[in-house]
Amino acid sequence: MKKLFVTMLLALPLMVAAQEVKIAVVNTLAVFNLMPEVAELENEIATKRQKAEKEMKSLQEEYERKYSDYVAKQDSLDDNIKKTRIQEIQDIESRMETFRNLTSEDLQKTQSERVAPIQEKLRKAIKDVSDENGYTYVLDAQALLYQSPNAIDATEKVKAKLGLK
Repeated sequence: MKKLFVTMLLALPLMVAAQEVKIAVVNTLAVFNLMPEVAELENEIATKRQKAEKEMKSLQEEYERKYSDYVAKQDSLDDNIKKTRIQEIQDIESRMETFRNLTSEDLQKTQSERVAPIQEKLRKAIKDVSDENGYTYVLDAQALLYQSPNAIDATEKVKAKLGLK
């Protein structure tokens, strides 16, 4: 049994050498950033962010107006009216916090929902290029510590597959 194991261990490098291993590298970040879907997503998120900022500014102005009014008149207000005004101010603060949280969640949700299909499209293009060119492995250039000058760079082939320049 021990001899069989040693023999298999010695034969392993020969079996691996018999197979041609082609490794390619793709700069997925560069390709991803060139995809038109990414620009559309960035525009959509920027538009949503601008609308949210406009709404938040409106809430902030309402808060400042109510707070300034309260501070200016607090000495002349009855206790019941003071409590009511303070509650109004606290309600606005609460609405602002809720709005911030909901806006942040919405932007994250939009991004994650829209990025997934874009990433899948990129993965499919990489797989197709790999299959067409017989690459055994395709590595992401962003994750490499060192890349030999002799490495196969398939980035341009992936761009072409996606119709990008």
